[in-house]
Amino acid sequence: MKKSLFFGVISLILFALTQCNESKKSLKPIHLQGEAQGTYYSMVYYDSLNRNFHPQVDSILKAFDQSVSLWVPTSVLSRVNRNDSSVVLDSNFIGNFIDSQQVSKATDGAFDMTVGPLVEVWGFGFESRKKVGKHMVDSLLPLVGYQKIKLVNGKVVKNDPRMRIDFNGIAQGYSDDVVGKFFESKGIKNYLIDIGGEVKARGHKTEGKPWKVGIEKPAPDKNSPRVLKAVIALRNQSVATSGSYRKYYVENGIRYSHTIDPKTGYPVQHSLLSVSVLTSNTAMADAYATAFMVMGYEKSREFVEHHNNLEAFFIWSEPDGRFETYGTSGFNKCILEKFN
Repeated sequence: MKKSLFFGVISLILFALTQCNESKKSLKPIHLQGEAQGTYYSMVYYDSLNRNFHPQVDSILKAFDQSVSLWVPTSVLSRVNRNDSSVVLDSNFIGNFIDSQQVSKATDGAFDMTVGPLVEVWGFGFESRKKVGKHMVDSLLPLVGYQKIKLVNGKVVKNDPRMRIDFNGIAQGYSDDVVGKFFESKGIKNYLIDIGGEVKARGHKTEGKPWKVGIEKPAPDKNSPRVLKAVIALRNQSVATSGSYRKYYVENGIRYSHTIDPKTGYPVQHSLLSVSVLTSNTAMADAYATAFMVMGYEKSREFVEHHNNLEAFFIWSEPDGRFETYGTSGFNKCILEKFN
């Protein structure tokens, strides 16, 4: 599928990046676009030296895939999952592991990087969907649990060698932060990074204007056109969205979401359709958005309201089909425009 600058694959959309109304004395934005992690990336930054960092960004993202991608057989992650004793963990793997464990502990396991076997059996991974029953789920649950896997002296130690790690709920956000560190090492202070819908903003656009990002309205089905629910302004913040309305399947009249509850082993069935998390770190925004889709609206709202470093915007469905929204006070301050 061709990736668009304005409509991201997941839930976030870069909005009106070219509408800068630059004066003659203003720097011109430099745009980078490409593909990584099985999705798109779109970036824009201002540089007084007018440097094009496209080759470097591509190299950084390829190296990132070689570290934490499930889709690269030779990646560090793939080798860890095969219990390759000769694998050497790199900084990207270790960083994703540590951040994943942090969010898992904070959310009491709603976020869990070991949920991969359940994702697979429900048909949202590499393999074809199987006929899932209680016996199958019960047989896989012992392989799931963030407490059962550790880093010890630079090695991954598993309680059961069949356990597998899946960083899909955090890796795209983490890669935003990696590229952001590269830009900053080059003296770039004003930039916007979007990798697969996870967005990191630093500084501002021309003439001090904030970066603008669109939040997608949940669609009635996976084939519906993408439209905006809101536009927010970002300065030195990151935002990530997780949703259940694009990746699902229907069988025997039951809709199965790709969001799997690590504790029960089953797809979640609550009414929360989408949650966008705003914080200073994109990896954390990504992981907490994933966790909140497991926790549901009520528990997630309570969690956010007790964590001052997080802001969130929830969209859920009522029994009559209407969409309802709730934004925390910090998130609402960023909203420039809302749509029906």
